[in-house]
Amino acid sequence: MSGTVVVAGLCARPLAESARAAGWRAIALDLFGDADTRRASLRWHRIGDPAAGAIDPALLRHALQRAAREPGVLGWVAGSGFEAIPDLLATRIPGLPLRGMEAAAVRQVREPAAFFARLDALGLPHPEVSFDPPLADEGWLVKRAAGSGGWHIRHAGEAAGGGCYWQRIQPGEPMSALFLADGSRARVVALNRLVVRPLGKLPYVYMGAIGPIRDEALAPRLEQALAALVPAFGLRGLASLDFVARQGHPCLLEINPRPSASMVLHGDAWPGGLLRAHVRAVDGELPRDAPSPAPGVRGCLTVFATRPCRVGLALSGELAQSPHCHDLPAPGAYFTPGEPVCTVSTAAGSADAVLVDLDVRAGQVLHRLSPCEELVA
Repeated sequence: MSGTVVVAGLCARPLAESARAAGWRAIALDLFGDADTRRASLRWHRIGDPAAGAIDPALLRHALQRAAREPGVLGWVAGSGFEAIPDLLATRIPGLPLRGMEAAAVRQVREPAAFFARLDALGLPHPEVSFDPPLADEGWLVKRAAGSGGWHIRHAGEAAGGGCYWQRIQPGEPMSALFLADGSRARVVALNRLVVRPLGKLPYVYMGAIGPIRDEALAPRLEQALAALVPAFGLRGLASLDFVARQGHPCLLEINPRPSASMVLHGDAWPGGLLRAHVRAVDGELPRDAPSPAPGVRGCLTVFATRPCRVGLALSGELAQSPHCHDLPAPGAYFTPGEPVCTVSTAAGSADAVLVDLDVRAGQVLHRLSPCEELVA
């Protein structure tokens, strides 16, 4: 199958690169239009303001309508950013079918009361949750149902607003299972360790992933959980299950019913890449063979600005030439504290070694950013 696929999300680069690996042309729709996203794409269209960190529904619809006129277009794939606006997944564009989970199914997965009630019915472990503020704030978090990436998580006691729920803090290692599903069955691609750290006042922001993590105790328990979850929610395509691991036991947090950023670590799991596997899984076909084990361990880490800064011309050129830098900003791009600058990657023999190397690479980028005192409010 050849043709053009439209990929949309907050950052479409992983999807666009996976489309190219599948032999497809990609039309990328995202907020940033980074250099490598454009390089992997036939065309790029902005669908939101990077400063707002959200997809603009009107811009998305317009971009999808334009893309539908592309000869040989196969459909569109939704990545991150639709958690808060699942109704956009119900957008019907003639000649451009959605290749992924439908809006109604996504709402069911992302609605906390229904999701955790289903986990209880299936006998699957999860942290204690409440839909009313706890009597004592200590040991609790407040989360927004429509959030993603940890940007919606606060310590209990802070302003909550509508659409929030409370969850008891669960000790352990934050992890995820990247998997394919056909509506009734699942095939695990890999287990990943999530790099989750404080950012400003936010206590748990997703910054990257490391994998594959090989754990003989965890793996069968995650497969059993997914064997129950996939038919219960009708999950289809490439998705991820987030959990906290402790002593070989997973405590489930949420399902992201769309291609996860961790897909960049496992692009060679099957010939043709993960986006092709995603489209086939949506159509009801899982790979017959187990994923090819990648040598060693891989990792990626988002570099966030720690001060007002910009990317100078020399640094921009160096980042573009490095095989370990991704989501490449344009020369002269400005960043305020907490904004993502780029992503770094590496590979090593262990997860701990990967994390050390990622932090070194991130520090090198931060050191080279030019300070911009004029950006200080």
